[in-house]
Amino acid sequence: MDLTQGTVKEKNDRAKKMMLWFGIVSLLMGFAGWTSAYIVSSSREDWASDVDLPSTFYISTLVIIISSLTYILAKNAVKKDKQSSAGIWLLVTLGLGIAFIFLQFSGFSQMVAEGYYFTGPTSSIKMSYVFLIAMVHIIHVVAGMISLLVVLYNQKRGKYSSKEYLGITLGATFWHFLDLLWVYLLVFMTFVK
Repeated sequence: MDLTQGTVKEKNDRAKKMMLWFGIVSLLMGFAGWTSAYIVSSSREDWASDVDLPSTFYISTLVIIISSLTYILAKNAVKKDKQSSAGIWLLVTLGLGIAFIFLQFSGFSQMVAEGYYFTGPTSSIKMSYVFLIAMVHIIHVVAGMISLLVVLYNQKRGKYSSKEYLGITLGATFWHFLDLLWVYLLVFMTFVK
């Protein structure tokens, strides 16, 4: 397939998809670096292998998985030209995104209550990595929520329909990526002790 062929709209749509995938690949590379550093650091003598992740991290995982499902429901509603339903599902997704971030910060509070800090004399290298990886993921979830707000705004303006829904597809793809990334990170940090 020749990428230079097609209408201006088709070329723009392909460019938007490629930009999203370049962004996703670069994020994967960053998190691969952090998880690699985590593995290398786990061989240190001062590594706290007996420390478990906060329980709210597991609850937040369920919340973000459900948010991916609600985003799928929103996209399916757009494909069926059910704009009212799409708007409701997008708002539910946004609410679940906010709940995810709240639960993550609750997990940080749990770690601090147990005496683990990001830095300082009572910090451990393992918990510093947990703080870092989770916080960087939260920053990307905030970016996903900004993207979701743009999708919600465009949906309310009637920009999407059964014939045109690229924007919601791109937003959903990024959101699902963030969801899968967190599941991977949680499983990784749970089992790499």
